[in-house]
Amino acid sequence: MESKISDIVMSLTGRDRERLFFVVHAEPDYLYLADGRLRRIEKPKKKKRKHTLFIGESNTRAALRLRNGEKVSNSEMRRSLEEHIKAAGEAD
Repeated sequence: MESKISDIVMSLTGRDRERLFFVVHAEPDYLYLADGRLRRIEKPKKKKRKHTLFIGESNTRAALRLRNGEKVSNSEMRRSLEEHIKAAGEAD
């Protein structure tokens, strides 16, 4: 599936391997990723699409704000990713 802004992806390679990120900007070959902790929204990680795995769409407040082009804080991103991880853990 093609990743777009506000989707949650997992890094497959590099030092950030197996970490979850929000897509904050998308280009044909690259995604710009931020998680609010390791990679802050002010300086997202540029990563090739093939080095990421689509995890899912998010309907958290941070994701909705990203989709609408509004400003998102790093703490909002961290909270939203933690909620996603917790929900995924409960579903297993």
